[in-house]
Amino acid sequence: QVQLVESGGGLVQAGGSLRLSCVASGSIFRLNTIAWYRQAPGKQRELVAGIDSGDNINYADSVKGRFTISRDNAKNAVYLQMNSLTFEDTAVYCCNAVLTERFRGPLQSVWGQGTQVTVSS
Repeated sequence: QVQLVESGGGLVQAGGSLRLSCVASGSIFRLNTIAWYRQAPGKQRELVAGIDSGDNINYADSVKGRFTISRDNAKNAVYLQMNSLTFEDTAVYCCNAVLTERFRGPLQSVWGQGTQVTVSS
């Protein structure tokens, strides 16, 4: 069974930076798209940034120029460098991976449990 474990969240002052990590473990044949989502209290979950197996990247408009997503295929990991954080970035950040566990296996969508990011104003 594949698991995603996020780390790197915490409390930071506005204008500060954090780096989130998400590592996938278990039986993984191929990691396709890996993405970061966030959900603030009382709001819907939203896509923050995603990167596919061809390193094509997309960002939410609200984080463009401030956040950078990257992946390390050798480690089955994805990172989110977050700079110039604002109070509006406060949320639980979750990692999602679309993957296959074996050759020609079905695509699966796996979620991590999330890590809290709190930005004090």
